[in-house]
Amino acid sequence: MSSNPVAETVSSLMPRAKEELTALVAFKSVADFDQFPRSESVGAANWIASALRAEGFQDVDLLDTPDGTQSVYGYLPGPEGAKTVLLYAHYDVQPPLDEAAWATPPFELTERDGRWYGRGAADCKGGVLMHLLALRALKAHGGVPVHVKFIAEGSEEQGTGGLERYAEQHPELLAADTIVIGDAGNFRVGLPTVTSTLRGMTLVRVKVDTLEGNLHSGQFGGAAPDALAALIRVLDSLRAEDGSTTVDGLASDSAWEGLAYDEEQFRRDARVLDGVELIGSGSVADRIWARPAVTVLGIDCPPVVGATPSVQASARALVSLRVPPGVDAGEATKLLQAHLESRTPWGARVAVEQIGQGQAFRADTTSPAYQAMADAMAVAYPGEEMQYAGQGGSIPLCNTLAALYPRAEILLIGLSEPEAQIHAVNESVSPEELERLSVAEALFLRNYAAG
Repeated sequence: MSSNPVAETVSSLMPRAKEELTALVAFKSVADFDQFPRSESVGAANWIASALRAEGFQDVDLLDTPDGTQSVYGYLPGPEGAKTVLLYAHYDVQPPLDEAAWATPPFELTERDGRWYGRGAADCKGGVLMHLLALRALKAHGGVPVHVKFIAEGSEEQGTGGLERYAEQHPELLAADTIVIGDAGNFRVGLPTVTSTLRGMTLVRVKVDTLEGNLHSGQFGGAAPDALAALIRVLDSLRAEDGSTTVDGLASDSAWEGLAYDEEQFRRDARVLDGVELIGSGSVADRIWARPAVTVLGIDCPPVVGATPSVQASARALVSLRVPPGVDAGEATKLLQAHLESRTPWGARVAVEQIGQGQAFRADTTSPAYQAMADAMAVAYPGEEMQYAGQGGSIPLCNTLAALYPRAEILLIGLSEPEAQIHAVNESVSPEELERLSVAEALFLRNYAAG
């Protein structure tokens, strides 16, 4: 990184940032209170609130959102007449999955091979630290030149829409000229990237019932309708032979125009096993950024260990459908529900329940804020030009903010590059990326204020 006072200050703050991220990662802040204590999320929220107060934020508050979680808000006033920038991150995290599969404990930040490992290190507790580092660097060099609103969501990973509903009920709270969403990531380590599109999502639970109770498979198997077999068949109908998503009535042939994603690089990033084919058709970018994608997230069925010779009376699954920009998530939900109901075999009873939903997002990359970010990233990443990429994941809040504040510019940056392995075991963050993106954000705020 080229030498400049802001970069030097951020560099000097990195040891402190590691200590703080260690403290924040230690909270098991999974916003599923059937799995993890609510006190863990409350602890993380209070930690962020204390950090904001220490930086001089006013009106710091824990907002009780309609889904039963809390978002942390704070306001840092800038010079009179300055623009207002909203900085977003979330402190809730995905469950650690199989803790035994982690090389080090998931809730203990551990340095290994130049990266910091821990659940939420990149997604998105590292984003909280990125914002704090940027603000601290600016305060050390003339002050923060904009009004800053800070919001840390408490249930982003659950898709339950708490902050979205709260923002709709209090539209003045998050109003800003520009919004920086710190929950995306570079296309690869060292390549500065702004995410220009996000796929939307819908999440449904499908339940199939065929019998009043389980039956002995030897006595009744072959004629008694098996609910688990019916569920497997209907789930299989969601994919074509090549693995492409096939939801009746939902288009799946859009093309991505922008940064290309090399197939061999994708295989490495996704850690695809040798000899295993990628699924779908079209370019990799088409498949992950421009087309719908269905994923079966879980199935309720007997485990192999302890299974009995029974025909199953009932079975259920959790199904996620990612939808690209240009497709209404509500309409996609209706199509998915109709598909599941019509494809369920043998007259089995089927019930489809919507669990979560978020619209896709497309940014206006011609806005002045994007030029300010491009100039900032050119300094933070010498010799590299800022790239535009899509992201297959969803941040439903983006569309809520775009609808509430149609004149606001929205940028998506963050620490979730491919090596971070977010949502998987052994999630990690690159401290170099944390440092460079913190510098970029600080310089962006300075550039934007002067523009």
